[in-house]
Amino acid sequence: AVHEGQVVSAQELTALLQPLFTQNSRNLVLFLQDRLSIDDFTYFSESYGNKNPFQNVNKRLINFLQEILQSSPSSLVLPAVDCEATKYLLNILQESGDWKLTNVTNLNVSQLEVNASNPNLLVVQLQQLASDLKDISTLEAIAENDKIIGRVTKDLQQRGIHFSVIYTAVRPSRISRKTDVVAELRRQLMAAEEEESSSYPPLNVTIGNDTCILFYASNFSLKANSSVLIDLTNATFLTQNVDTSASECSDSNTTLSLKYTRPVNGISSLEIRFLMTNKFYEVSARRWSTLDSVEIVQDGENLAKFNVSGISAPAEYSFHCQLVGTSNLYPARLDRDPSNNEAKNWDVFISKLQIQGFNIINNQFSYASDCTGFFTPGIWMGLVTSVILLWILTYGIHMIMQLTTNSRFDDPKGPALSVPQTE
Repeated sequence: AVHEGQVVSAQELTALLQPLFTQNSRNLVLFLQDRLSIDDFTYFSESYGNKNPFQNVNKRLINFLQEILQSSPSSLVLPAVDCEATKYLLNILQESGDWKLTNVTNLNVSQLEVNASNPNLLVVQLQQLASDLKDISTLEAIAENDKIIGRVTKDLQQRGIHFSVIYTAVRPSRISRKTDVVAELRRQLMAAEEEESSSYPPLNVTIGNDTCILFYASNFSLKANSSVLIDLTNATFLTQNVDTSASECSDSNTTLSLKYTRPVNGISSLEIRFLMTNKFYEVSARRWSTLDSVEIVQDGENLAKFNVSGISAPAEYSFHCQLVGTSNLYPARLDRDPSNNEAKNWDVFISKLQIQGFNIINNQFSYASDCTGFFTPGIWMGLVTSVILLWILTYGIHMIMQLTTNSRFDDPKGPALSVPQTE
């Protein structure tokens, strides 16, 4: 039993999971998602009516969670598991017993050899959820993950294999802001979540003994055919399940090649190339590094090319921009090449991009040249408004200074004042 507001540590989580390690059937299936919170079970099942994405997850569990959330003054006071504990849950499970670890990558366990006499741990990596996109994309991803859970569990049941299931994620997907209960705790949780989301190091490409490329983004996502979302953030920076062996570095040209194997169903391979150059410009009398183009190669043959505008920095600096992508609203844009039809099928979303392909010292980013200029729209609005107000003030002072008074005044006790027309 855990009390309200308790945060379960890694040691306490191990104790809570002890029944799984001591039962007769020691087959354990771990469904691991990138982000998940208790609120998701009620939010997506109630907000979208019949489009309940949790069709295969135990309905009794969902009803139980809904009753707890409805009876609780705030979801923040419910028991929770420490993010660090769930992040390293796989290590905790492996240390708890002599498991036979099997990573299920093709989502088909019919051909797996499961020896019931020995403990088996099946790890299923679920589809990653959308980042910084609409809830409908997250709903579709959760629904697809629920189908995967249904297929895997149904197959094991048909084979007569007794097993237990853990459905969890590396980090929470949402922090509730609807209540003032335990406000101090809420601020701590939000700060911890923000720190957790930006804790991973940048991707570095090393050729020989020198690091020649550094690449970082808080969100790195693609969308194919305006429907299939491909979130590459975790694969690029957290698990680093990416091949950079095709990257090239020189003093004048650098190519960052990111190759992914089966990022989503239907795509066997995906390669993204960032092509950068380092040139000397006589006007500024210095060298500048420029990101010239971005290429997306699907299944080794379909090439989509994007021309890049506004991504450049002095050769000694790195480049940083808050939003980079194909949207017209982004300060740094990836323009589709008119002569390339494949580019029309792709959308690119990159948040907090920082990249450097030349002059890297001590494996760290150099000073960043930001894509936002000094005169931002807000500064221009402030300057124009200040000029208008200053002009009004100057005009008013000028009018006040032009005011004059009469040289003579009527005496109410004397005769009326007569001013000749000649005066």
